Amino acid sequence: MDTTPKPDLINLPPRRAQREFTSPVRWCLAGMVGGITLVFAIALWLRPYAHDGKPLLMGSHEQMGFPKCNFLVLTGMPCPSCGMTTSFALLVRGDLWNSLKANPVGTLLAGFLLALIPWSIACLMKGRFLLVRRVEIAMGLVLGVFITLALVRWAWIVAPHFWKW
Repeated sequence: MDTTPKPDLINLPPRRAQREFTSPVRWCLAGMVGGITLVFAIALWLRPYAHDGKPLLMGSHEQMGFPKCNFLVLTGMPCPSCGMTTSFALLVRGDLWNSLKANPVGTLLAGFLLALIPWSIACLMKGRFLLVRRVEIAMGLVLGVFITLALVRWAWIVAPHFWKW
């Protein structure tokens, strides 16, 4: 007769469930929603078109009192984020083509942030992260992807200044 204990299938320990959010996590998510909403409100406030109606490709940030891009002033070449503010401002007006021309990474980032708002609200309502197990890993991956895309776009733009094809 076998005396080894059999697993109790009825009283198995529960699968590791996600814990409910703590108050600081809820505040961070709510702050993120508020911050992203503010970014889009500012993008709506900016004027991404010149007086003649042509779309700007960069420089919209100067309407908020910021100086011209130092990298552009010093080198004559745009920095990796040049055109990103203008890209957001054009996208919120539905001008996808000119938003992509201003900065395609900015267009992708704006779309991602726009999708992040309902996701964050749904997470707040459920009290846990949805569709993501390790949010810190997901955040790192997203950050890495956008930085890489910005640098690749920048290299594509500045390469002709160094090599004459």
